[in-house]
Amino acid sequence: MVSATINGEAAANMAPPKRSRRQLPAWLEIAKPRLIPLLLATTLGGMALAEGWPCDGPTVALTLLGGTLASAAAGILNCLWEEDLDGRMQRTSGRALPSGRLNQTAAMALAIGLTTGSVLVLCLGVNPLAAALALLGLCSYVLLYTALLKPRTAQNIVIGGVAGAIPPLVGAAAVSGHLPLGAWWLFALVMVWTPAHFWALALLLRDDYRAVGIPMLPVVKGVAVTVTAIRTYAWITVLVSLLGIVVLPSGGLLYGVLLVPFNARLLQQCDSLARHPEDAAAARGVFRWSIFYLFGICLLLLLARTPQASGLQMGELLALLPPLQGL
Repeated sequence: MVSATINGEAAANMAPPKRSRRQLPAWLEIAKPRLIPLLLATTLGGMALAEGWPCDGPTVALTLLGGTLASAAAGILNCLWEEDLDGRMQRTSGRALPSGRLNQTAAMALAIGLTTGSVLVLCLGVNPLAAALALLGLCSYVLLYTALLKPRTAQNIVIGGVAGAIPPLVGAAAVSGHLPLGAWWLFALVMVWTPAHFWALALLLRDDYRAVGIPMLPVVKGVAVTVTAIRTYAWITVLVSLLGIVVLPSGGLLYGVLLVPFNARLLQQCDSLARHPEDAAAARGVFRWSIFYLFGICLLLLLARTPQASGLQMGELLALLPPLQGL
């Protein structure tokens, strides 16, 4: 499991900072705690897709604890790797490492401790497969995305999105000890969701990326190409999300009905951006809704797997739609 699924890094970077935020302690800031809830949500989504769900409380708690530790470690390693880059960008120069509020030795020690703790918690308290996957997520974020892809290709987020898609696999492995089809579906959904989510933010930050030579899509291809790509990936996300109806072990119909307003709103936001590609508010709308969207998908998966969901009839399901239209 990784601390900044790529979507996580985006959330940290968003920061429209006309108003100041209360500064976190340096050791906590580099762990990027604001990014972790979405990663844990997708972990729970993966757990809900496993045949053994619902499982016992200790397994859930230890899985989420191990994921939190791995995510925090990945955030710290990302900050260590990009310390020089952060120091050259006005927006990030005040972060703990480039500003000197925390030294590299202390940060590395914290990252090693958190990584070790994550592996021990998951390996001893859950199972070795969940531990291995969490470590894979951490390494793929730091090595594959941050070190290899981000500074070299405009497709960095498309390929590197694998890091942010691993938490559902961790969750499913924690419950069942293997990786069922549903877990791979949620892995794929997060993969195709990530580009539209991140590129919407990259539109807002393209001047920052250009200034330090990071080849994000809006920098390399321009706004028009990026907006088209966002819209394309949004449609792919919607189509892939529908497969959840058939891969859920139970409650697929409830999931499918409740999914409608989430998908409709995502496409509406992307259409608004397509009509106004230079409008920062439109890009911000896509970015913010995409976060809510993924949280919502995971909530729907949990709801669909409740005992009550399997007993609902189609007429009862359709009756749920009108109250959701306001979304």
